[in-house]
Amino acid sequence: MSDAAAHEPPSVPAHPEPVAVVTGASSGIGAELARLFAADGHRVVLVARREAELTTLADEIAGRGAPRPVVIALDLAAPEAAARLRETLTAQGLAVRYLVNNAGFGLLGVATSLDADQQLAMIDLNVRTLTALTLACADDLVRQRGGLLNVGSLAGFMPGPGMAVYYATKAFVLSFTEAIGRELGPRGVRVSVLCPGPVPTGFQARAGVGATGFQSVMTVTAAAAARSGYDALMAGRPLAIPGRLARLVPLVVRLLPRRAMLALIAATQIRRLGDRGGL
Repeated sequence: MSDAAAHEPPSVPAHPEPVAVVTGASSGIGAELARLFAADGHRVVLVARREAELTTLADEIAGRGAPRPVVIALDLAAPEAAARLRETLTAQGLAVRYLVNNAGFGLLGVATSLDADQQLAMIDLNVRTLTALTLACADDLVRQRGGLLNVGSLAGFMPGPGMAVYYATKAFVLSFTEAIGRELGPRGVRVSVLCPGPVPTGFQARAGVGATGFQSVMTVTAAAAARSGYDALMAGRPLAIPGRLARLVPLVVRLLPRRAMLALIAATQIRRLGDRGGL
């Protein structure tokens, strides 16, 4: 092989392989969604920071007879992460038929007391990366007549003193997904947003939260949340809220005066914060 040939960029297949890309796939809802896509015969791309966990999940999925997932270890909160992921997919001859934006995290505490850089990193991951990936993959989604599933939260329906930045990021996810769904729908793309209540996963451990009071009766498993979102996406339903009681939350939020809603949420967060209070 000549030196010139050795430095040529890898060729991209004329007919890229359609895949389902799942971010935050190393555990929790993301891992469960990856299992659902794989069980239905889709080639899955697993994306998260923890390569060992992704490889273990890929082994499990392949062991069940599904196509072996592609593993991409990537810090999605890093600058230009969306562009790097897009480039990697293209270089491997993969076209995005389904995109699941699941990666995200939250922090419990008074915003002015929490680390500012961590909160800005939360915005980068929960909002900026989700938006960048959606825009970067939109052409593929249209060509493939595929689907977009963004993982939001019940938090997106209300303000959240005690987790102010997190709730605000999920309000963005809800609004953005509903709007872009209206834009992409006529072009053949199914768009859904999954808004679960409390789900016992590594997310809660990182955020430092646990379900309390009324929230505890709205808790669903990661598998149930994933199934709700997956079914909504495949059926073309724009919103998935797992759990009968949880589905009442948006209605209650609309009916309660804003000041009363803020007081109710603040009281709930005070119980969570304990000595870290100040609301």
